[in-house]
Amino acid sequence: MKSITSFLYLPLWFFKARVLGRKIPLQTVLFVSDRCNLRCRHCSVYAKKDVTTKSYSQIREELLYSYRLGSRFVDFEGGEPTLWRDGEHNLNSLIRLAKEIGFFSTTVTTNATMPFRNIEADSIWVSMDGVGKYHDAVRGAGMFDRLVENVRDCGHPALSVNMVVSRLNYESLDEAMEFVRNNPHIRQISINFLTPYPGSEDLMLDPDIRSSIIDKVIDYKKKGYPIMNSVSGLKMMKKMDFRKYCWVSNFITVDGVRHPDCGGSELGLCDRCGFCMSGEMYSVMHLKPDTLLAGLNLRM
Repeated sequence: MKSITSFLYLPLWFFKARVLGRKIPLQTVLFVSDRCNLRCRHCSVYAKKDVTTKSYSQIREELLYSYRLGSRFVDFEGGEPTLWRDGEHNLNSLIRLAKEIGFFSTTVTTNATMPFRNIEADSIWVSMDGVGKYHDAVRGAGMFDRLVENVRDCGHPALSVNMVVSRLNYESLDEAMEFVRNNPHIRQISINFLTPYPGSEDLMLDPDIRSSIIDKVIDYKKKGYPIMNSVSGLKMMKKMDFRKYCWVSNFITVDGVRHPDCGGSELGLCDRCGFCMSGEMYSVMHLKPDTLLAGLNLRM
């Protein structure tokens, strides 16, 4: 029944958003805590003196708020979201709560440095920044071996990896593609690029290298490699100055601020955006068939 409801909801959402011009989010990215067990090169969270962890009641209100806006898919993020606790509640408590409220599906993004085989989310995204030494250059020595072990032991049927391509790891793209293709525990890979948030500008790729990486990913996609990004969405990421529809996802940060998009617009980063979902969102709003199929495969 939920499957039928979600299929009926999506065309109605599109009509309201594209035809009537209503900015209704379809997905919520909800940060539950900035507590983390790593010190990643491109991240400033670990440098914070005070760690914020939301309460169960606060997250409940944020989920209800997002649902009322129209959102039906939620991604729990951190910090490291698997570390989240509030009394007897853990991450699975939030997943169950989201389903009780009416969200169609739930996703968790994890660094996979700790066992996570019992997560009840519909899909799991593992942050993988290349293979071997390339991942470790971003995440810390020995972290790739931990990732491989915990991915192997997880057993989740919809586990995928996300690679944020930067100057630190772009040379590992080919290895990453082969690793995912040959790993029976990984469903697919999503490619993004580093967005130059303050403090990470030096890790951003040269535009020509970025363009060549996109061409390479498209080539892999056409060869049948398990890549989540659509060809139409990837092509948009070469242009950068296309119209953004990032309000398709609303973001609620650890400080409780409710953003109508990723927040990059407030920092003037849209023309240097590395979030490939912006290209996917544009392609969805323009009814690109390959992007629509990729989205249905991802969420349904």
